[in-house]
Amino acid sequence: MQLQSLPLPQPGVGQVLVRNRVVGLNPVDWKVLGGMGDAWAPGHVPGVDGAGEIVALGQEVPATWQGSHVAYHQDLRRDGSFAEYTVVDARALMRIPHAMSFATAAAVPCPALTAWMALQKLPPAAGRTLLISGAGGSVGHTLVQLARQYGWHVVAMAHRRHWSRLHGLGAEKCLDGPMPEEQGVWLEELQFTAIIDCVGADQATRLASSLQANGHMVCIQGRLEHWPCTPFGRALSLHEVALGALHRYGNPTDWQALTGAGEQMLQDIATARLQAEPHVLHEFDQLSTALGELKSRNFSGKSLVRVHP
Repeated sequence: MQLQSLPLPQPGVGQVLVRNRVVGLNPVDWKVLGGMGDAWAPGHVPGVDGAGEIVALGQEVPATWQGSHVAYHQDLRRDGSFAEYTVVDARALMRIPHAMSFATAAAVPCPALTAWMALQKLPPAAGRTLLISGAGGSVGHTLVQLARQYGWHVVAMAHRRHWSRLHGLGAEKCLDGPMPEEQGVWLEELQFTAIIDCVGADQATRLASSLQANGHMVCIQGRLEHWPCTPFGRALSLHEVALGALHRYGNPTDWQALTGAGEQMLQDIATARLQAEPHVLHEFDQLSTALGELKSRNFSGKSLVRVHP
């Protein structure tokens, strides 16, 4: 990445210009650097999550949005949040509750919306058991809480340093993980209605044998390359979660449901119905260093960068 000065972008039809106050860092931010090919021309601005105030409206955007404090998740193909100003589609905006800080709001979009989407893939809980693999991260932080609200019995797999926090969020049991391949046998003794994996395809493959008949596997970090059971054996259902799918193919109803869920989670954080993840706030000139720390994951909490005070 290079720090550059660019012309102030202007919103088009159905878009707004957001003056970013705080941006949230996510694993996707370092994973895609240099990996987007022709989708990113030189000078592309990375970053998917941001929070700030709307300073300009494009055509067909209601005037009531002017000056609103918002959080958003940006399309990876568009210039992103690692800038003072970002053009965002109005359909992706979530209003921030009164008195909520920009830092708290910026930590929400990617992990919380991903967690919500993952749970939408599953049948009604009805007292069933859900395993969340890789529960120690930001997605898992929200997943555990939402799953408990939905009525799931939650088992969390994460490094032991996360166990106390995960129990406090509602996990009934914690398992050490990610799971090495040689430990797959003992896990088969446990049976789950559903597994949400936040680690990767290899981990999801190893976990699949612990699903009950007609169980569900939801992959967030990497999809299974091969079906994990014989035809008409366990009769498993496989799912994948990608916010980018809505940016490419989502219709107005899809976006209304997503941003409505996001605003509800922001409100639940404001009223302490959901616990916000503790955050680590960096200054803008520390952005590259913060991304490197996120990649090596040598800290705890949600990494954020302040753009404007």
